[in-house]
Amino acid sequence: MGEENYDLSVAVLLGLLRYGTGLPMNRLERLQLAFGIPMPVSTQWELLLKAAGLLTPAHAELTRQAAQGEVLYNDDTIMRILEKAPLERKATYTTSILSRSVDHRIALFITGHHHAGENLQAVLKHRAEGLSAPIQMCDGLAANTVGEAGDLNTILAHCLAHAHRRFVEVEGKFPVEVEHLLGQLKVVYRNDARAKREGMDPQVRLAFHQQGSGPVMAGLETWLRDQIEGAKVEPNSGLGQAIAYMRKHWKELTLFLHEPGAPLDNNLCEASLKRAIMHRKNSLFYRSATGARVGDTFMSLIHSTELNGVEPFEYLLELLKHAKEVDREPARWMPWNYPAAAASG
Repeated sequence: MGEENYDLSVAVLLGLLRYGTGLPMNRLERLQLAFGIPMPVSTQWELLLKAAGLLTPAHAELTRQAAQGEVLYNDDTIMRILEKAPLERKATYTTSILSRSVDHRIALFITGHHHAGENLQAVLKHRAEGLSAPIQMCDGLAANTVGEAGDLNTILAHCLAHAHRRFVEVEGKFPVEVEHLLGQLKVVYRNDARAKREGMDPQVRLAFHQQGSGPVMAGLETWLRDQIEGAKVEPNSGLGQAIAYMRKHWKELTLFLHEPGAPLDNNLCEASLKRAIMHRKNSLFYRSATGARVGDTFMSLIHSTELNGVEPFEYLLELLKHAKEVDREPARWMPWNYPAAAASG
């Protein structure tokens, strides 16, 4: 690979260091020089760019399969791209979309001028006709739930942890009220932990939550209403605003009581997004849209393999070794099924 015929494993290792651990190329250049094995930034970039091109069919298939998920989590974070784009919108973001199906999980990273809702809408264009609307988990920010063509065709769930944090932020001034709310949510999370521990299927989990968490949430809804309508809390105070947020999004915050498989929070996606945040903290920006595309390709494949308990180095190396086969039949080369394809190839 490359003008100096580097082994394929070099590009894989560069991708893991750069986009899996956040190591900047300038830092790696200095490290290689200290080892007496020079590898300039320009050489690193050439290898990564070529590898990303070979990985594109697998990444495209990963996107297609993510669109078929039963639950789709989405969120985004700020990410700079230095290259000026011919768009009126100047802000740039990295969106994380986590897709959950019965037997696998997929993480997608999308960097550019579109926000999380627009990027999710673009992914959902690949959803097969006839499939029911997926559950979408996100926080209550409109940018997560609205695409360029309006509302997304999803069953919307909002993040209980996000609502929870709003109360924690005002705990110092309202300790009694916040302690009560946190105690009620603790019961719900304890029930969900038990459902996971016992391996309940979605229907059994739903019935379990309806019986064990339903009365708790009903009581909490009454308590929230009484705080405002009973004039016990000033609506414009920090606590009043936290209560208003929770009441406004109550239907979405309690979807787990009505839809099988609906999660309680967006913590999985927020944890996934930390990979992009780590990259930003170490490298500050992408130089161009091409650089962002390369980063998104590697991050998506690396994190998806990790979510499925697969070793990313071996997976990426197999994709590069069998690039022609992957291009012909990318569905056979996903993180959860590629060993069979590699063995037959």
